[in-house]
Amino acid sequence: MTTVASLFIASESGGFIAPGPGSFELPPAFEIAGFGVTKSMLLLSLSAVLIIGATYVSSRKAAVVPGRLQFAGEYVYDFVRNGIARDSIGTRDFMKFVPYLFSLFLFVFVNNYYGVIPFLQFPSFSRISYVYGLAAVTWIVYNVAGISRHGVLGYLRRSTVPGGVKGPILALIIPLEFLSNIIVRPATLALRLFANLFAGHLLLILFSTGAAFLIFESDKIAYAPVGLLSFLLGILVSFLELLVMFLQAYVFTLLTAMYIGGALADEH
Repeated sequence: MTTVASLFIASESGGFIAPGPGSFELPPAFEIAGFGVTKSMLLLSLSAVLIIGATYVSSRKAAVVPGRLQFAGEYVYDFVRNGIARDSIGTRDFMKFVPYLFSLFLFVFVNNYYGVIPFLQFPSFSRISYVYGLAAVTWIVYNVAGISRHGVLGYLRRSTVPGGVKGPILALIIPLEFLSNIIVRPATLALRLFANLFAGHLLLILFSTGAAFLIFESDKIAYAPVGLLSFLLGILVSFLELLVMFLQAYVFTLLTAMYIGGALADEH
């Protein structure tokens, strides 16, 4: 639904069909043993190949004076290592989590930018099931880190009892903190990424299909300028999406690092 061919969408009566959640339900590209493999599955697999290939190529001939590929790889690594991991987790513990955070940032980044690449034109994380899976991995990582540092009971106490709070108010605070830090946190982490990618791509579909319909399918020539305006707005939204896609990869990785840092901290 988001390829170039899908720009011309009209009902049997010639009316425009507005895009919606159904636009993200892609049919299987092919089947293996009766199991449908969708475009989004292929894009996720492709991103893993691209990331592994890019990191290998940029590091296999490491030199004191880096070439352009090595410089680009080191720049991204340094950005995640020092700009995210060190600042959020602390100098004592951050290095052991850098590989995960680096991989996480690149994985979200690449899958987000599929949404503006011609012929691909589909951000993988506009499907919420994938985002929940990614958030679940983060949930496991920071909880395991906290339990490894403090033990099960110690971690639960630090996660649910704010420092300096005592008395009957704890009967209200503890359930709320447990719900917020243990249960709700991965859901909000996932929804933030999903909602931004879903809404942004929906806007791109709307402006693209609306422009195509008004210019080529509508029987009123007066609608053509409106269609052209819709097309220009779609271009502007595409540029805005370039920024949003980067920010969402950064925010997802940053929050993951902050959750890990909070789980390792001695005080809540």
